[in-house]
Amino acid sequence: MIQTSKLDKALAVSKAGPPAPKTRIVVLGGGFGGVYTARHLEKLCARRPEVEIVLVSRDNFFLMYPLLFEVCSGTLDMRHCCVPIRAFLRTVRFVEATVQRIDLDRRVVHTAALEGEAYELPYDHLVLALGAVTNEKVIPGSESAFTFKTLADAIVLRNHLIERFERADVEADPVRKRRLLTIVVIGGGLVGVELFGELTAFVDEIIPFYGHVSRDEVRFLLLQAVDRIMPEIDPELADYATRVLAARHGVEVRTNAPVQTVKPGKVHLKGETIEAGTIVLAAGIAPNPVVADLPVEKDRRGHIVVGATMRSESHPELWALGDCAFVPAPNGKPYPALAQHALREAKVLARNIHAVLIGKPPEPFVYHTMGLMGSLGHKKGLAQVMKVRLRGFTAWWVRRTYYLSQMPGWGRRMRIMIDWTFTLMFRADIAKVDLASERTLLSHNGAAGAIPAGKPVGLGDPGAGERAPAAPGARPADALPGPSGVQPLAEERV
Repeated sequence: MIQTSKLDKALAVSKAGPPAPKTRIVVLGGGFGGVYTARHLEKLCARRPEVEIVLVSRDNFFLMYPLLFEVCSGTLDMRHCCVPIRAFLRTVRFVEATVQRIDLDRRVVHTAALEGEAYELPYDHLVLALGAVTNEKVIPGSESAFTFKTLADAIVLRNHLIERFERADVEADPVRKRRLLTIVVIGGGLVGVELFGELTAFVDEIIPFYGHVSRDEVRFLLLQAVDRIMPEIDPELADYATRVLAARHGVEVRTNAPVQTVKPGKVHLKGETIEAGTIVLAAGIAPNPVVADLPVEKDRRGHIVVGATMRSESHPELWALGDCAFVPAPNGKPYPALAQHALREAKVLARNIHAVLIGKPPEPFVYHTMGLMGSLGHKKGLAQVMKVRLRGFTAWWVRRTYYLSQMPGWGRRMRIMIDWTFTLMFRADIAKVDLASERTLLSHNGAAGAIPAGKPVGLGDPGAGERAPAAPGARPADALPGPSGVQPLAEERV
């Protein structure tokens, strides 16, 4: 049962009698797929007051993920790659909460606010756009590495890298110093390569601030389990990226180098152990854990299997798209987990739900990939648009221009362009974002962005009294602002 206030019930009955039941469409997930599905539904159902659309998301913003790399490097302000969901949607009811589980038999979604207050949210149609999480099940000890999926991940990783350089600048032991200045990225897919390239550029920009750290002492390793990096793109472009990255100072790109285990400060390969102050895991994704518990058909990787219309065959009221779904292409293979596909899937899925509401058949989703783009840092990139291959500055510029055009609202676009312009004109910013309250800093006697030792997260062997970063993807209770309070929906339904 959905909680409602007695006052809301009394007013509804006294003024208009008992409220008429509405068809409720609940969208779960605040990424591209979820937010744009809600937006398209909002437009399609604008003149249908009997339809209620509810969007549930853990955060009150959605992230332009391709720009997250530049947040980590400090090129962009962290707010400028995010769009507030409430400002993006007009009539959709937004609920900031975490999805705990879904009862398909009762058609109820169980959610909870950060404070722990639980809510039951009934639905008539349910859209799963919960996205994916970093796959930590493939490599033992992956929880010891940083992840790179959220805005908090980017901020924590940036703080940690700057802290490594602060410590290295006063470190007298050359062995410990080398360990502090060794950066390992596990996973040579598109995300891992883009992050790796941006990190090399970031280090080149900040190293002049540290007079006792030489660029020769900084070591980068990109570890890929298969025989080439970025197997999802054209081999010629992958070879180009390998050459560009390997030519940079202190960089090693290793293929056919599967990681056996990860431990705090150590990466174990077959016959070799690499000690590193920073370890980042970018070795693939897995569907959201909520999806794993659903009694519906899934593929071998745990994605929900839906038809070409993105509708579940076993539960017609259930729809799915994006990273948590197996949406079949005409050849029977799944569409890749890319933002361009999620955006197009959202539009078709919204039309299909609207079609079902008015008694028409849904249509299959058919889309041909436009191409792939990636940044390598230092104003270099790669892109394949249709059958055209682009490299170097041209690809980097095309990528930036495309994602700038995809950012909703000219206000956000102007802020991004200003950030980019300032980056060209001024030196890099090495200020860490303070994620701790005054009370925390006083009790821990630590620097901004750092918490006490004992939290093993890709550290370079923290000793007594040394500081360690927060757990990857975790938000300490006093670190980031919590939700302003999730209000119960105004209608009680059985």
